Amino acid sequence: MMEKKKKTFRCVIRSEECKGCERCVEACPRGVLKMGTKLNLMSFPAVEYAGSGCIGCGGCFYSCPEPGAITIVEEVEE
Repeated sequence: MMEKKKKTFRCVIRSEECKGCERCVEACPRGVLKMGTKLNLMSFPAVEYAGSGCIGCGGCFYSCPEPGAITIVEEVEE
């Protein structure tokens, strides 16, 4: 019998695309996104991912007004 593997996800944020609007931070049901302190090239503080806890819901992706700023990636175990 095959064991069902638990899916894990991570949120990839392209900091240079982020405008610091915090929509993704508010949309995340798990609270794994936060405003960073470093400024990007456009002098906006970029959002940062906590490193774990993403459930892959896409709330951050769909709430972000900047195309390509946020990507949800499914972690695949080999």
